[in-house]
Amino acid sequence: MNNNSYIEQGSKAFWQVSLTLFLGGFTTFALLYGIQPMMPLFSQDFTITAAESSLVLSVAATTLAFGLLLTGPLSDSYGRKGIMVIALLATALFTIVSAITPNWTMLLISRALVGLSLSGLVAIGMTYLSEEISPNNLGVAIGIYIAGNALGGMCGRMITGFVIDYIHWQVILAVMGTQVLLAAFCFWYFLPSSKHFHSTPLQLNKLFHGYLHHLTSPKLPWLFLLGLLLMGGFVTLLNYITYYLLAPPYLLSQAMIGLFSLVYLAGMYSSTQFGLLADQQGQSKVLWIAISIMLLGILITLVPHPLIIFLGMLILTFGFFGAHSVISSWIGRLAQQAKGQASSLYLFCYYMGSSILGTAGGLAWTNYNWQGVVAFISGLLIISLALALWLKKPISNH
Repeated sequence: MNNNSYIEQGSKAFWQVSLTLFLGGFTTFALLYGIQPMMPLFSQDFTITAAESSLVLSVAATTLAFGLLLTGPLSDSYGRKGIMVIALLATALFTIVSAITPNWTMLLISRALVGLSLSGLVAIGMTYLSEEISPNNLGVAIGIYIAGNALGGMCGRMITGFVIDYIHWQVILAVMGTQVLLAAFCFWYFLPSSKHFHSTPLQLNKLFHGYLHHLTSPKLPWLFLLGLLLMGGFVTLLNYITYYLLAPPYLLSQAMIGLFSLVYLAGMYSSTQFGLLADQQGQSKVLWIAISIMLLGILITLVPHPLIIFLGMLILTFGFFGAHSVISSWIGRLAQQAKGQASSLYLFCYYMGSSILGTAGGLAWTNYNWQGVVAFISGLLIISLALALWLKKPISNH
């Protein structure tokens, strides 16, 4: 396939692909993180701690992470579009099941199945883009996809926050399941079939060596680790900010806290802008800047005023989605073979960060309140910044 067959920015196909994947990113984050405003209610309804309540997100993130290791390679053998459509249909089913579960254990099981089925979309979305979009425009396309993540996270959290005082959480989950069904139809109808996909038989030995190749390359493992650290810090912030703002001295309502989700708008902007900067300047020159912005943002939340806390969240979110966009496009460029496996490894670490570090942050909250959460996140970001500065060195990836 010659380079002219790649989808170029400005074409009808570029926007058709980008907006469909944007919807996929929206669906993923709305479904995963729209449950965060419900966590204080779970603590009350099921008599559990904040850290235990966070398991409703952590189990979904964990099964999603492990599912990525399978669905990515499956798509290398059986294609991209079909698996993404099936994954969305299964996600819709399990989300509706989660809306009718009678107890905490069944809710966790259904959320685990939601995470597992979502992996079929998450693992393949960036791989599809890296195969079909012109390399010169890949950063922008991935930025748009990640902007969908940001908007989905914002709408999921904000809308849930607005209605949770008036509508039972089970009804909200049922509506979310219906929205995923709509996304499945859009993927089936609008997303073009792959032109650059070449099927490779699913062989366990080859699969192992594909993962080993990526894990032993000079730069990719460090980018995978950055995904774990940065996502862990971001999710920790969102998991426990609601507990912080519901308590004295703020005593904000769920609806008011839902407005804090507007910070995701900054992520929509930064993901596309940092993607463009990465295309122009190179990923290594802009990644450390995005992480520095995150560190500034979390420190600002120490100021005990709701508007200043909102500003800190805004700045951190701006930096996070910028960094995520840069790392994603960097991996797409560095992975010269088994691209689906490279994306799967990165996203495995990304969502394991959400699961492990997001729950670990609950221990910081329980023992040291908000100052402990800030210290925990700051430590993750300082390590990340050191890694990003080290990655500026010109190391060959071969």
